[in-house]
Amino acid sequence: MTEPEPPNAGPSDAGPAGPTMSLAELRAETQARLASAGLDNARVEAVWLLEEATGLDPAEQALEAVRPVTVGQVGRLDAMVARRVGGEPLQYVLGRWAFRKLDLATDARALIPRPETEAVVEVALGELDRAIDAGRRTPLAVDLGTGTGAIALSLVAERSRVQVIATERSSDAMALARVNLAGLGAGAERVRLAEGSWWEALDPTLEGSVDLVVSNPPYVPDDAPLPPTVADWEPTAALRAGTDGLDDLRVIIAGAARWLRPGGALVVEIGDDQGVAAAALAQEVGLGDVAVHPDLAGRDRTLAARRAMSTT
Repeated sequence: MTEPEPPNAGPSDAGPAGPTMSLAELRAETQARLASAGLDNARVEAVWLLEEATGLDPAEQALEAVRPVTVGQVGRLDAMVARRVGGEPLQYVLGRWAFRKLDLATDARALIPRPETEAVVEVALGELDRAIDAGRRTPLAVDLGTGTGAIALSLVAERSRVQVIATERSSDAMALARVNLAGLGAGAERVRLAEGSWWEALDPTLEGSVDLVVSNPPYVPDDAPLPPTVADWEPTAALRAGTDGLDDLRVIIAGAARWLRPGGALVVEIGDDQGVAAAALAQEVGLGDVAVHPDLAGRDRTLAARRAMSTT
């Protein structure tokens, strides 16, 4: 997993002050506990956990290093460190994570938003811009399997003239997406959530009218090894997709030509060794302009394809 970006500050605690410990001492103690558990990024994680417990960002922590901490802050931090030392992903411990311009609520109901998916959104935004330039004043986008809502909400947050339908088959993940939608503010009225499995969640009257379909589906083969922080904590149904990892990609790609309008685009996240296979699936169902785009590390990450303008 790539190096995460620091989250935004949370609310500060106003409880009674602890007797002697300062912010600097508490941070040093936290770093030592994380390091002793074998966490490589202990120094940075200690700062982020302290930020969540106290509401003080890294700069404020440095400026107020001698400030006494409160009993409540120590208790909150201790609980978070215990979870982290126990192997729980940092993003779940903090309960929120940065994704492009968003600060998303995160927990074990949905996959952790990752930098690789930020690159998928970049490709999707390019397709939205193309639709707008072609005269589609308010393009319709569909985010299949929205999870936290990261993709759908990013499209709305970064483009003012798009309507998005976000689908999700997991009721737990859908509940988390609703939390993030409620926190979006302006633009939330341009997102509609629809519960159901892939294309089944959509109103049949939308067939042939969608400008953009985007998805980060499961694509890990059933027997592929995963790090313990992923395998033990993140939802398996959002990760694994059959013996070759392509089961859900097949469903999504096969349905694209039916739901996209002529000229509409499919943008989907893939495994870094699935570019050739995914491109072949798109070509087999008649999609054109097939391309595989790399992520920031230069690995195959995003399949993009379009429905032909002519339906004949």
